[in-house]
Amino acid sequence: MSESISTICVQGGYRPGDGEPRQIPIYQSTTWKYDTSEHMGKLFDLEEAGYFYTRLQNPTNDFVAAKIAELEGGTAAMLTSSGQAANFFAVFNIAGCGDHVVASSAIYGGTYNLLAVTMKRMGLECTFVSPDCTDDELEAAFRPNTKAVFGETIANPALSVLDIERFAAAAHAHGVPLIVDNTFPTPVNCRPIEWGADIVTHSTTKYMDGHGASVGGAIVDSGRFDWTAHADKFPGLCEPDESYHGVTYTERFGLAGAFITKATAQLMRDFGCTQSPQNAFLINMGLESLHLRMAQHSANGLALARFLDQHPKVAWVRYPGLEGDAGFELAQKYLSHGASGVVSFGVAGGRAAAETFMKNLKLAQIATHVADARTCVLHPANATHRQMNDDELAAAGITPDLIRLSCGIEGTADLVADVERALAAV
Repeated sequence: MSESISTICVQGGYRPGDGEPRQIPIYQSTTWKYDTSEHMGKLFDLEEAGYFYTRLQNPTNDFVAAKIAELEGGTAAMLTSSGQAANFFAVFNIAGCGDHVVASSAIYGGTYNLLAVTMKRMGLECTFVSPDCTDDELEAAFRPNTKAVFGETIANPALSVLDIERFAAAAHAHGVPLIVDNTFPTPVNCRPIEWGADIVTHSTTKYMDGHGASVGGAIVDSGRFDWTAHADKFPGLCEPDESYHGVTYTERFGLAGAFITKATAQLMRDFGCTQSPQNAFLINMGLESLHLRMAQHSANGLALARFLDQHPKVAWVRYPGLEGDAGFELAQKYLSHGASGVVSFGVAGGRAAAETFMKNLKLAQIATHVADARTCVLHPANATHRQMNDDELAAAGITPDLIRLSCGIEGTADLVADVERALAAV
């Protein structure tokens, strides 16, 4: 029986047996006890499933990862300590020194910096293309050593919508996977795998947790990309891993499990970007109401975008669900259930007007956060994207006057009234 998103949000990933805990248990333990060294050796050799050290895997985390995999329609998933860690692992699992990645330029500033600066220091080159680039421009970005294409379903905070099918087709034509960060829509509003994405990442800190209580990330593998058909591009998956007893991941775990197993056995082992079981527990609590919250987030986002679009003190508005928005047609295709609660706009008068507006908000809170139950607001050029110069900001679709307002699940009329009062003070 195929279950709905709503049912998976509530019951996916963990089904208790007779007499077992109704809620996912928190396995707050670093280690597990075994009767024999031989048994533990089989675990270390990946010959048997089980747990031996929480830095690699933990049952609480795996229950929640399994729910997220179900929600996205993937075959395997893992949790990480943050969304940044998830994106790093997703790329570094298949691309490293001497390799190349193609990425949309309209992405979160921290991810842009990860690809353009930090991973460049590790020997990986990245070519950024506009999500609105022509087919020729997209094709020209690829190189013989390209190993992946990366983008965000809804860019943070530019709010451009990625044409997933088009970018997936380009990636597959070059024998590489498409990695999509689906943080803003969540699988409630978009399931990128259904449109051709191969790997999906999340900052679970955002809507999945939904309450500003826990930091985390997730990686989901579609299980559809045939690594073995391009074995020369992906030796880490298709050839023996001498750092892990010579295991060949695609042979031992198949296409459905190779990517996540390698990321766990190799990258989590070496980098230790582990999500705590307590945080995983909190994320699961958020997931249980995700389908309900996303509906209200999206309704508030659309209502506020329409209000701002008609206000004389607002210079411009960006919201994919808004009629006339540059991303509206793509949003109708990929985001038919809603375009999330994040709205970007500019107040007439530039930076100074933006600061005045933000000071006069009462309901919305200034915070370095987005996508939770409480409405929050941020000036990205002065915060999350502060490390970018003006040219890089422009390439990411961010202007100095841009305000990112993340609509919570408060009453719609109350939220609009708060924004209206703050605009009156400008």
